Amino acid sequence: MGGYRAGSLALQRELGVRERAEHVGRSLGQGIKPVAAAFLELQPLLVVGAADPATGRVWASPVVGTPGFVRATGPRQMSVAGGPPPTDPLATALTTPGTPVGTIALDPRTRRRMRLNGRLRPTARGFAVEADQVFSNCPKYIQRRESYEVTGARTPGPARQGGRLDRAGMECVRTADTFFVATVHPAGADASHRGGNPGFVRVDSPGELSWPDYPGNAMFLTLGNLRTDSRAGLLFLDWETGTTLQLTGEARTEFSDGGGRRVRFTVTEVVRTPAAVPLRWSAPEYSPANPDR
Repeated sequence: MGGYRAGSLALQRELGVRERAEHVGRSLGQGIKPVAAAFLELQPLLVVGAADPATGRVWASPVVGTPGFVRATGPRQMSVAGGPPPTDPLATALTTPGTPVGTIALDPRTRRRMRLNGRLRPTARGFAVEADQVFSNCPKYIQRRESYEVTGARTPGPARQGGRLDRAGMECVRTADTFFVATVHPAGADASHRGGNPGFVRVDSPGELSWPDYPGNAMFLTLGNLRTDSRAGLLFLDWETGTTLQLTGEARTEFSDGGGRRVRFTVTEVVRTPAAVPLRWSAPEYSPANPDR
């Protein structure tokens, strides 16, 4: 279960990066190494991606807690104390045994990220994930944020749902320097990160977004999944106010003659929740890898 999927393999071959991807792919494993376990225990935020078993729609959701709420509890098992609120689009999925999930822990302080994908098992305190894939990525396109504070007095506002982006949602997208993307494939799910200077995600209309696919590690896990299943979920997080913008819909990759790539996302449903995350992060130092707008 630890290797590349069909969509990723096809893209690697078409783009002539199969040899490089094979080398990078040696990092794909099923075990949680001690350094990865230590990293997990320091994180206050975990992003989880999955498909809602009732609707089939794919979402990405934040799960937050005191560092230590995510920890390795076995050679291939990650346990999470807590979960999203009952109103979250993934609340049902994260209490359903056997749900395929993708997770990513991203630490802006160190510009490190770790991904763990597998099958979910509800527990008395939250949920556990039996890992199929565990790996880390390079720090490319991660904005550094030196510190965070927990704002205990922050109370989440009511979730605002709709089929299109409103003015506040469009502004959230236009000013974002980071978002998370969840995708699925026949054997599971994946959660990843995208970053760039503010404005790198374009609002083409209230129902459509697009962003450039910057050069990365040649794995093409996200684009590979989209090649075989267009469903996707996006999570935008306001790192200061804690407001979250969750989108579900379908995405496709456009290839230009010059070799560039752009992902176009069509919105099906929008959930915007003010003050959903009780964390306030310091101002960003943009990644030196970010292309100019």
